[in-house]
Amino acid sequence: MATPTPEEQAGEAFAQAAAEAVQTSVMAVRLVLAIADAVRRQQQKKAGKEDELPDAEKSAAEASEEVKKLLPEDISTALLGGADWPQLAQQLMALKHAGVDLETMLPRIGEIAVTVRDQVAANAERVAREGTEEWAKALRETLPAGPVREAILSSPAWPEMAATMAELNERGVDVRAILASAHEEGVGVDQAVAKVLAAAEVPTTSRDAKLSYGPLTTALDIPKDLDLGDRERALRQLAIAPSENQRFARMVREAMPGYEREAELLVASRQWPLVAYRMADMESKGQPVAEHLARLSKDTSWEEGPRSQMGRRLVQAANDALRKPVGAPVGSGPKVNTAAARSSSPSVGPTKAAAKGAAPATPGVAAHREAGPVAKGGKTR
Repeated sequence: MATPTPEEQAGEAFAQAAAEAVQTSVMAVRLVLAIADAVRRQQQKKAGKEDELPDAEKSAAEASEEVKKLLPEDISTALLGGADWPQLAQQLMALKHAGVDLETMLPRIGEIAVTVRDQVAANAERVAREGTEEWAKALRETLPAGPVREAILSSPAWPEMAATMAELNERGVDVRAILASAHEEGVGVDQAVAKVLAAAEVPTTSRDAKLSYGPLTTALDIPKDLDLGDRERALRQLAIAPSENQRFARMVREAMPGYEREAELLVASRQWPLVAYRMADMESKGQPVAEHLARLSKDTSWEEGPRSQMGRRLVQAANDALRKPVGAPVGSGPKVNTAAARSSSPSVGPTKAAAKGAAPATPGVAAHREAGPVAKGGKTR
């Protein structure tokens, strides 16, 4: 057998790289479809009308025509030849039956796939894989709070999605750009399914969201349907991974030596997810969270008052400690009536969300912004 010439070897290497790029683009398509399907399920579940996936064989035949017509040939061929094509076809047909226009959606997914394919082809370096927690953090930093982000994190497929993100990142793909594009598709799915179900496309502002506007949520992006009564859901809504939540709780305990019971009261409080969210937001900005939390053991004015209100005072004290500059004197600043401060604040109610990164602002997302001076937390009712 003749030894391949340098030209033949180069051609073979190029073909292998091109094949890998196409397979990676197919992974991106799977990720976007998984996110879209998670949004569909979430919307239908809320309405109590979650549909079963359609017949796999029938879906494969019907969806293959849509895919061949609307996706680039190399990507559609790889997609149809994959072992998981029947499941993907079921997802596509479920989206179609739920009211999603595939002739609009699939070409946009094709654009994402082409971008990924070209990125992989042009990038030879490998990046270390990051864990699931890192990708929950990426969601928080890339996607605005709202139904799409919550649907992703509450989906049974979330661990698989996170693994896909890690692998795409390892191959040199800009995963955050994909997430931003997938968010747009998710919003479209959410609205299309809501329309079919005759449900409200924009969630009404929940009582928890209304009560949280003020110093506790200044500059934080919180969902309008925030549900602090369901801690697991609240943490998902705020994109706080379970491992992150445990780490933040441990940071509080370490910051309050000798006050173990009080630390547990803070972590167990109803508003703890908002405190954890501020800690996560500070970490993303490179701020020293542990140094801020150290104030809780230096200024123990939160001990003053009825024991029954200790948890509430601790939440206010923790928020105050996190918001004050590290160098500010301990115990400085006048104590104010929070209700009065909120009533005069220009940011009492929800405002339009500002997009994070490349992700667009969407209905159903409320970002709290405060234009005037920040009121210092103190003892309140």
